[in-house]
Amino acid sequence: MELGLRGKRALVMGASKGLGRAIAEALAADGAAIAISGRDAERLAPVCEALKGMGAPVAQAFAADVAKGEDMDALFAGAVKALGGVDILVLNHGGPPAGTASDLTEEALETWFRRIVLSPIRMANLALPGMRERKFGRILAVGSSGMIQPLPNLALSNVLRANIVGWAKTLADEVGPDNVTVNIVAPGAIQTDRTYELAQAAASKSGKTPEQVIKEREGTIPLRRYGTAEEFGKTTAFLASEAGAYITGSLIKIDGGVVRSI
Repeated sequence: MELGLRGKRALVMGASKGLGRAIAEALAADGAAIAISGRDAERLAPVCEALKGMGAPVAQAFAADVAKGEDMDALFAGAVKALGGVDILVLNHGGPPAGTASDLTEEALETWFRRIVLSPIRMANLALPGMRERKFGRILAVGSSGMIQPLPNLALSNVLRANIVGWAKTLADEVGPDNVTVNIVAPGAIQTDRTYELAQAAASKSGKTPEQVIKEREGTIPLRRYGTAEEFGKTTAFLASEAGAYITGSLIKIDGGVVRSI
């Protein structure tokens, strides 16, 4: 199924690996021009070559740190210069470290608030004027299933990502008349470096191996397996396309059915 993304221009943040890269690949495979970002320029270069090979007419990389406002401004300006504009904005970043609610510190909250809340909002504010003027835009925030059902030992993520839920729904109401959609894609257990790191953290507390932790978690998933990054990327690309044009203000769970609430 072609999604009709040829001619569209996408900026995908945090795309050097994992979920961000999978989203960029799905968009490229349908013909979108792509700008990607990440902190490590050396890791981004081969990703760009892969995206071109998959069908992206343009693939440009930008080194940027979501913790730095000036980097975000330069990233958006660079993407506009390379692509001619940004029709699809994918807000993605690394997750915060594991930890309990009773261990939260003001320093950690302030540090990760900038990365999880301020930077995505800053980037959306940069993209929105052009989207609204063109009467087309897709803003997609990569979140977490913890936005619906808080996850054990991920207090920092649970607390801060909740801010994005309120922001995204409010923004969707405001920009809908201009044919701009705003959605959150919430992964559960997806096969990435991040999920293995979390399994390692859980294993260190329980005396089990990461593999044992993963196996036990698979038993709690209705589909009895972790999802793939490719599956996640294709679902996100659908929401970015004309096929997903009537979906906005939504939080889409991509978690194999773990979160029972609808």
